[in-house]
Amino acid sequence: MPYDRTKPYNDLPLLPQKDPIHTNVEVLNKLVIASRALSAANSSLHRLPNPYMLINTIALQEAKESAAIENIFTTEDELYLAASDTIQEDKANLATKEVLHYREALWKGYTLMQESNQVDSASVLGIFREVKNTAHGFRSPASQVVIKRGQSEFRPGSVVYTPPRGEGIVEKLLENLFDYMNDDEAYPIDPLLKMCVAHYQFEAIHPFPDGNGRTGRILNLLYLVNKGLIDKPVLYLSKYIIKHKDDYYHYLAQVTQTGNWKGWLLYMLSAIEETAKLTSYLIDSINSQMEATLAHAKPKIKWYNKEVNELLFSQPYLKPKLVGDKLNITSRTTLTRYFKELVAVGVLSERKIGRDVFYINDDLLRIMNLE
Repeated sequence: MPYDRTKPYNDLPLLPQKDPIHTNVEVLNKLVIASRALSAANSSLHRLPNPYMLINTIALQEAKESAAIENIFTTEDELYLAASDTIQEDKANLATKEVLHYREALWKGYTLMQESNQVDSASVLGIFREVKNTAHGFRSPASQVVIKRGQSEFRPGSVVYTPPRGEGIVEKLLENLFDYMNDDEAYPIDPLLKMCVAHYQFEAIHPFPDGNGRTGRILNLLYLVNKGLIDKPVLYLSKYIIKHKDDYYHYLAQVTQTGNWKGWLLYMLSAIEETAKLTSYLIDSINSQMEATLAHAKPKIKWYNKEVNELLFSQPYLKPKLVGDKLNITSRTTLTRYFKELVAVGVLSERKIGRDVFYINDDLLRIMNLE
């Protein structure tokens, strides 16, 4: 029967899909290229003195772009400012807070999946609840959720997709999805291809009233970590998706309407390849700039060292307390003097926002804002 987008897609096929598209030569060639790029990005990650430095750089950028896919917009200034200081976070607008929730959800899910070593309801619920800052769970069988076109699109308000609905249907589909992702003996498919298939399936199940896209994109990264393809969830996947947003939704719809898996898999593998290359480039750029900054500042500032240099590259917007905690300095006068020295030699710039003074690593900001 032809697909009817206005009716719940309760016939969503269970995984694995019947079409053995993962054996297609074009798909396999693309898989090899994407896998190599991802491996290179993971190697680059180990060249950072502290891989967790990327929590406040790539992870925040990923959060910003993922939210933008769902028309939640904030600026870099607003985002980095809120991320640097809890007082500023409290003052942030709703969009900025939503982006910060994404970052917290990423690391909440990372912790949960490290503990369970698998994708399960607990980890997915944990991610969703952080994304939406809620205690809610999977949507009710009675919930009349439909996906509609946005107001700026052609035929605004028309139904694009109606996810499965009914007693126990969502739970059954999720159980099948989790089995597919976790059981590599029953489903011996390359994990990168599994991630691509699983992402479609999760979006098609649409288990939550809202926040499914962000939850699903976090799940992609955490699954790659769980399968050992990358050590930390620092890929910048959403940048590629928002740049090719129309293609993303086109290929999703093609799987649903015509069963065209090939186009979807090639799209997602291209996203992995390009994102991995960008991640490697960003890491190499940060490392190079860190070395140059250390060589420039160390001869000019007697207290400057490698540890402080790394700390100044942990996030673009900085408060003196961050360095004070590292150097065990509690005197505000001393810290202010230290930061004035950093400004004087060009390592940081100073900006007053309200009553607070922030210090900005303009070189890190420049690297992260590269298009």
